[in-house]
Amino acid sequence: MASMVVIQHKQPSSIVLSSSLSDFNGSRLTASIQYKRAMKQPKGAMRVTASSSSKKILIMGGTRFIGIFLSRLLVKEGHQVTLFTRGKAPISKQLPGESDSDFADFASKILHLKGDRQDYEFVKSSLSAEGFDVVYDINGREAHEVEPILDALPSLEQYIYCSSAGVYLKSDYLPHHEANAVDPKSRHKGKLETEKLLQSRGVNWTSLRPVYIYGPLNYNPVEEWFFHRLKAGRPIPIPSSGLQVTQLGHVKDLAVAFVKVLGNEKARQQVFNISGDKYVTFDGLAKACAKAGGFPEPEIVHYNPKEFDFGKAKPFPFRDQHFFASIEKAKSVLGWKPEFDLVEGLADSHELDFGRGTFRKQPDFTADDIILAKSLVLT
Repeated sequence: MASMVVIQHKQPSSIVLSSSLSDFNGSRLTASIQYKRAMKQPKGAMRVTASSSSKKILIMGGTRFIGIFLSRLLVKEGHQVTLFTRGKAPISKQLPGESDSDFADFASKILHLKGDRQDYEFVKSSLSAEGFDVVYDINGREAHEVEPILDALPSLEQYIYCSSAGVYLKSDYLPHHEANAVDPKSRHKGKLETEKLLQSRGVNWTSLRPVYIYGPLNYNPVEEWFFHRLKAGRPIPIPSSGLQVTQLGHVKDLAVAFVKVLGNEKARQQVFNISGDKYVTFDGLAKACAKAGGFPEPEIVHYNPKEFDFGKAKPFPFRDQHFFASIEKAKSVLGWKPEFDLVEGLADSHELDFGRGTFRKQPDFTADDIILAKSLVLT
């Protein structure tokens, strides 16, 4: 079935949400998303700066997670922003803590190009007709998905790609740096091949490699996995010692980094790791989630994954290894730094999403019960 072009403005809906939360010392922390800076700006507010010139920007994707926050920043800076999606989800919806006026302004300006990026002929014809200056590719997974975009836009000023720190070759020497060896066999090899394609085509490209991303509206069960168990008052099953070190970056900090590279000559044909400032153990993450959500400190049960057959059930949302990356290059070259520390970021996510009763997936404790049943027998 042929794809259809729909360039349209969306009308605002009517949900208004705001929030605050208690920190683990009993004081109050502001956890609402703010888009207009007040005299004293709350922690984690979405910061924007004046843009030197307006760009005609295409975002591939933009209605699930990263693009929702990125598109708002770009519109605030005065750019003309179009989302390329299949049209299965509204291109604008009011976010928790977002004012009516801010949402109405965004919804009146965001544009939509409806189509399937796998329909390469449609991509070429529609993008060529529109003539975008900049492309943000948020949902690209394979290099062959990018070629039609480059073919359609020979005068493209910049291609900004969302890659992944998962492209790095597993190593005993951490953190991962941008110049470290990559793994051509990783499950993110398509992203690695896309970076190689961009380099070979000689375009002005920039690639960001997040580690684990978290925050409101997260569709991956990162913090949500812990919140479900904490809310149910269940023990937290964590593989091996629980001392495996990992790293999380807040989605709003990632969105700011994406804006920082726009039109930035220092970002030309460069790769940047983007994540939080601190590393955390699996056990520490469970405790941080509890603090962020106002739950009691959890009971943690360690298990040996090799002793179990979980079938199709996924027992844990993180790779069972040390996995973290240096963000010093982004800080020094781009002048970017994460605004959220881990507990504050998890509190922001909980208060604006899970704590309101909204989440992406229902809890599945199948693997937990297998682990806990064996643990009870051993004790």
